[in-house]
Amino acid sequence: MDFRDAEAPPSKRKDHELDDENDDVSPIEEVRLTVSNEDDPTLPVYTFRMWFLGVISCVLLSFLNTFFAYRTEPLLVTMISVQVATLPIGRFMARLLPEKKFRVPGFGEKEFSLNPGPFNVKEHVLISIFANAGAGFGSGAAYAISIVDIIKAFYRRNISFLAAWILVITTQVLGYGWAGILRKFVVDPAEMWWPSSLVQVSLFRALHEKDNSRMSRGKFFLIVLVCSFSWYIFPGYLFPTLTTVSWVCWAFPSSITAHQLGSGMKGLGLGAFALDWSVIASYLGSPLITPFFAIVNVFVGYIIVMYVLTPIAYWGFNLYDAKTFPIFSSHLFDSKGQIYNISAIVNENFELDIPMYERQGPMHLSTFFAVTYGIGFAAIISTLTHVALFNGREIYEQIRASTRGKQDIHTRLMKKYKDIPNWWFYLMLVGSLILSLVLCIFMKDEVQMPWWGLLFAAALALIFTLPISIITATTNQTPGLNIITEYVMGVIYPGRPIANVCFKTYGYISMSQAVSFLSDFKLGHYMKIPTRAMFVVQFIGTIIAGTVNLGVAWWLLTTVENICQDQLLPPNSPWTCPGDRVFYDASVIWGLIGPKRIFGRMGIYSALNWFFLLGTLGPFVVWLLHKAFPKHKWITLINLPVLLGATAQMPPATTVNFNCWIVVGTIFNYFIFKYRKGWWQRYNYVVSAALDAGLAFMGVLLYFTLTMENRSINWWGSAGEHCDLASCPTTKGVVVEGCPVY
Repeated sequence: MDFRDAEAPPSKRKDHELDDENDDVSPIEEVRLTVSNEDDPTLPVYTFRMWFLGVISCVLLSFLNTFFAYRTEPLLVTMISVQVATLPIGRFMARLLPEKKFRVPGFGEKEFSLNPGPFNVKEHVLISIFANAGAGFGSGAAYAISIVDIIKAFYRRNISFLAAWILVITTQVLGYGWAGILRKFVVDPAEMWWPSSLVQVSLFRALHEKDNSRMSRGKFFLIVLVCSFSWYIFPGYLFPTLTTVSWVCWAFPSSITAHQLGSGMKGLGLGAFALDWSVIASYLGSPLITPFFAIVNVFVGYIIVMYVLTPIAYWGFNLYDAKTFPIFSSHLFDSKGQIYNISAIVNENFELDIPMYERQGPMHLSTFFAVTYGIGFAAIISTLTHVALFNGREIYEQIRASTRGKQDIHTRLMKKYKDIPNWWFYLMLVGSLILSLVLCIFMKDEVQMPWWGLLFAAALALIFTLPISIITATTNQTPGLNIITEYVMGVIYPGRPIANVCFKTYGYISMSQAVSFLSDFKLGHYMKIPTRAMFVVQFIGTIIAGTVNLGVAWWLLTTVENICQDQLLPPNSPWTCPGDRVFYDASVIWGLIGPKRIFGRMGIYSALNWFFLLGTLGPFVVWLLHKAFPKHKWITLINLPVLLGATAQMPPATTVNFNCWIVVGTIFNYFIFKYRKGWWQRYNYVVSAALDAGLAFMGVLLYFTLTMENRSINWWGSAGEHCDLASCPTTKGVVVEGCPVY
């Protein structure tokens, strides 16, 4: 679940007393308060400024998000950074570019101009849509890039660039085909209001208000950007220990328990903090744009999992021989506490070598990793139960209202623009499906997935797109299919790791991309952007982004020695690929070995399946409490999907990420929001965008000027967090290199 967009439960303030015949207002109060009921269809959208800034933004964000995805603290540069940064640039171009009109051969008497007038909000929206495609709709690099990474960096096998490109592009575009056909169900109806889009609408309107103050948003953005750019040279190069200040380890340098408690990277992170924005904004996104309600739920879930369940499992019950393994690790282990030799159980056909697996023995997980898998099972089921109980009636009413054919003011205003013919979407769907089948039939030796697996995955994604889009459009919660898809494929087609992750990507990401596609269409709907322009920009942006993602990934995978191999890299190397490590582990657990040997009767962790039942029943408990004590309004704020999903990013996220994210988010979205609301409203998003941008520019500059030249410094402040004993076992007789033996 994406907590950056998490909101409080949808307001029930829908005004039932509104006159049904009044089409000039939306039936949703939040929309009435945020979205303008006016439109100027004469504003140009296909301008030189839009194409230039849009393509540049798409390429830049694609490059940065892929580049930083391989680092220990991956930075996610989102669409908001471009929203803020391109406004002054667009206005500058409007003043600088010539207004002279000219004709283009082949377009008849139609005249064009590089500068058709002032920089307008519709251009700005389309530039941001380009950027959103470059940011993977808020998820970073294309999901399929991780498949390429694990094949080349972890399994040390080969995949051709062409096969990789087809895989990346088709998984990104396949869902667009059926998503476009579903627009009339989840975009046009006023009842499908997409809460996350209102945040963007609010920001666009705020940015385009006249700003004649002494400290404009543009000036403030530039000041914070320079500060962020200048500061990052310290944690990024001169003093890397600032990325994780684990002072408990320094106070007790010889104590394994102290290191386990105090390490922000490999332990429980008590007292650990960072002076590095990349740590604060990694994994969970910028805390400045996350509502305080969501921060509280994440905090409670984090405390329960990290400081209640994990210590009890490790020190209290020694659950699954927990003390034989690190307390917090995403690695896979054998029964003796050593790193599991995955390459030894993969045969020449890139499948599970069963005799070798039986010889090496079952696979073990660290305590925290095992607990988080169980929590993940509960989280995905609880989302469906929670939405059904707390939002079911509202969703049902909104679906009924949306099928009556009644149009609100925004849908009527959009009728001024030419609609997209359905054959565009049919063509995209058929084309991407044929290309995917070419990959699965003629390049099967590279991706392992049979043609029927592709069709099965596409069918799953298609079936789930409409209900999950409705849930997202009305509750702002998006259940994921990742665990379901990898579980299903692991049962029916075990022993093939790449087939499993390909099935997961086609099944999960096709649905996810479809929902993101529809969400952007709703933003365009609110901002009165011609639908054809939205389609063109989203499609082109996705193709550009996927191509740049793969190009950057290919470059890093072939130039950075031992990339992603944290045991072979120097101690202060940033190229540890924490996200890909977890993706690789999932391919081993669900694909290579299979759920039957991990979570089934043949596995050690079969008891974790009970979490599915807990996830089903948990929301019922909260719902019954709400019914029993209706005056206690705080009970409805208990959001189990968010609470249980709080640690879904751990690993690869670590405790120092959560510590900093929670503290900074609370400062900005509670204290500043409550006591300095005017400042928050004016500068909060600007600060977030500027911090992202400054860090990104300095990070790239450091890489090209110092890292590529192998210029490094060695002193105490560049040697990591100094918690070397945090990953040591505490069972008697277990021998691990670098650790004392109990």
